[in-house]
Amino acid sequence: MALTTKLLMRQGQALVMTPQLLQAIKLLQFSNLELAAFVQEELERNPLLERAEDMPDPYEASGATGQDSAAERMEIAGGDDFNEASEADWHADSFATDRGSLEASLGTELSNTFDDDRAPTPGEQHDYVEGAGLSATSWSGSPGSTADGEATNLEAYVAAELGLKDHLVAQLMLAISDPIDRIIGQTLIDLVDEAGYVTESLTEIAGRLATPIERVEKILVTIQTFDPSGIGARNLAECLAIQLREKDRFDPAMQALVGHLELVAKRDFAALRKVCGVDDEDIVDMIAEIRRLDPKPGRAFGGASIQPVVPDVVVQSLPDGTWHVELNSEVLPRLLVNQTYATRVTRNKANETDKSFLSNCLQTANWLTKSLEQRARTILKVSSEIVRQQDAFFAHGVEHLRPLNLKTIADAIGMHESTVSRVTSNKYMATPRGLFELKYFFTASIASHNGGDAHSAEAVRFRIRQMIDQEDPGDILSDDAIVARLKSSNIDIARRTVAKYRESLRIPSSVERRRMKAVH
Repeated sequence: MALTTKLLMRQGQALVMTPQLLQAIKLLQFSNLELAAFVQEELERNPLLERAEDMPDPYEASGATGQDSAAERMEIAGGDDFNEASEADWHADSFATDRGSLEASLGTELSNTFDDDRAPTPGEQHDYVEGAGLSATSWSGSPGSTADGEATNLEAYVAAELGLKDHLVAQLMLAISDPIDRIIGQTLIDLVDEAGYVTESLTEIAGRLATPIERVEKILVTIQTFDPSGIGARNLAECLAIQLREKDRFDPAMQALVGHLELVAKRDFAALRKVCGVDDEDIVDMIAEIRRLDPKPGRAFGGASIQPVVPDVVVQSLPDGTWHVELNSEVLPRLLVNQTYATRVTRNKANETDKSFLSNCLQTANWLTKSLEQRARTILKVSSEIVRQQDAFFAHGVEHLRPLNLKTIADAIGMHESTVSRVTSNKYMATPRGLFELKYFFTASIASHNGGDAHSAEAVRFRIRQMIDQEDPGDILSDDAIVARLKSSNIDIARRTVAKYRESLRIPSSVERRRMKAVH
């Protein structure tokens, strides 16, 4: 068989992922905070993009008369001839310095505008405009006003909130005088997290600072004496031990209890009695004392700023029993393309580089506005279908949440599952029953015991929590008992599934719950 070279022509279809298409896909899965940051970057990068609220009216200028507005319209439409004709008048009107012209332009007497009759006080500097007879006063240190004449911004002098690290550094400066020890202490303070713990190994810190580990440990012990109590600990046991020492309650029994916190979590009182060598009454008192301690001493100073969740969609009930779904306009960026500016720049003589840049900016601006509009329509369409599918949840509660998957929504609105997945990522819906992520409404299906409609996994979890919250302290429900009760409610579920749902809800086992409720 001979090998030859041939030219073949084939026809086929392929999806080309252009940069615009890739960016449009990213816009769908952006949260409102990520979208706001992206839009802000585009506004800074693209001179043709402006926010709708910042867009000036081309026909209405502040303080302009009807003739002025007409002149501006002539300037937009007339071109260079109008600019040349009005240039002389512009120079003549703009720099008039006589008193009569200034009063006419201000619409009031100068005495109402400038305080020219007041005698200068010490510390003031006066500059006189030649030919005008007016004084422009420059204030220096005058109370109640700034250099530009505006009122003093009192908020600028409000003390900033004291952070944890600043609080510790201030104590470090008083407790340690050696410069080397201060550097070590500053390094340790920088490694304290928001909860107040030092999580990095002291060996690594000593190696990075090229100092003996004993010296680092000595400085850490000093930091652990700072306020708040328990700061600088390397684990929970050490944090509790520091606080107990300051209360003079770290006796051998308490020391043994703190050293076996895993038994405290399990409520294994028999093992704790054996380890600590005390009776049940003392164990209960010791555990109660530990509960009064602060396991996270650093949180008293706050941490990173918490960004509240802002809903993307708002659902409201109507008098006729239906639901009204609308987008939250506060999180939707409203952008406009400044066509007037683009026309002005294009009208001027520009080189090819400037024209190419302006053309790209105009294309990007038009694409972004259309993509944001398409994103809003898609979110509204998906949210409306979710509300239609889960209307029983909005009317009656979590117990009536239906099983739902992405394919059901995608088939109903004629979109692909991946598009629905991107739309529901990091999006929130405000409803009369609370604020929920859109992903919350998509739950697995659990079959019925005797046939019939399937049950939502989230609804089953809610029932499990209800059973455990209402159980009798003398009759704790085991996982097998929960399975039996669910099957009596026509829910076919396995014991391992109940255990998995219980653990996801952070509910202890029946043995641990029996110990907990026995204490109370």
